[in-house]
Amino acid sequence: MGDADYGIDPQTVRMIAQEVKEIQELGAETAIVIGGGNIFRGTMAVSFGIDRVTADYMGMLATVINGLALQDSMEKLGVITRVQTAIDMRELAEPYIRRRAIRHLEKRRVVIFAGGTGNPYFTTDTAASLRAMEIGAEVIMKATKVDGIYSSDPLLDETAEKYADLSYIDILKKGLKVMDATAVSLCMDNKLPIIVFNLKERGSIKRILEGERLGTLVRG
Repeated sequence: MGDADYGIDPQTVRMIAQEVKEIQELGAETAIVIGGGNIFRGTMAVSFGIDRVTADYMGMLATVINGLALQDSMEKLGVITRVQTAIDMRELAEPYIRRRAIRHLEKRRVVIFAGGTGNPYFTTDTAASLRAMEIGAEVIMKATKVDGIYSSDPLLDETAEKYADLSYIDILKKGLKVMDATAVSLCMDNKLPIIVFNLKERGSIKRILEGERLGTLVRG
């Protein structure tokens, strides 16, 4: 949503699409798990009196809207893209099929995973960890608004300390809010590293893949 309070900012979508194009040109195989908080958050809807399960499904639909917007922007840049959804909606996107997703990646297509895990009570963080395991990803790159993991919110606390390296256990023990506990535990059990970085910093994904240390590295 860029600097707006709601919705999809075309300039931000184009920026993300360009970032992905750059790493595709490096030869990376790229899969994206996309959220929907700019449109609808299931956890917020519960406070409005909406049933939690219904609210979570509404949030999953929001991720599909974002996925289609990102697909359109990337394909305008010449990046071949497929959207796969955890909830079957064949008129809009492919259903999630693990082998098909891997095949798309092998053919140099970007795969956008929308719809979370397809189950209520699970976040898109957990969906990212799950899909990463399924496709054999080498790393999860967690895009945020700040340049890594801090001891507290650096946008609210000037004394917040930035961590260059953390273990999975550190995140769980300290209660750091970078990813939910289920997602972190899944990465820990499967020894999948996580890099938390600032998506707003242009070229950051490419720089990380080229070996530059940016953000915070989480591993065992």
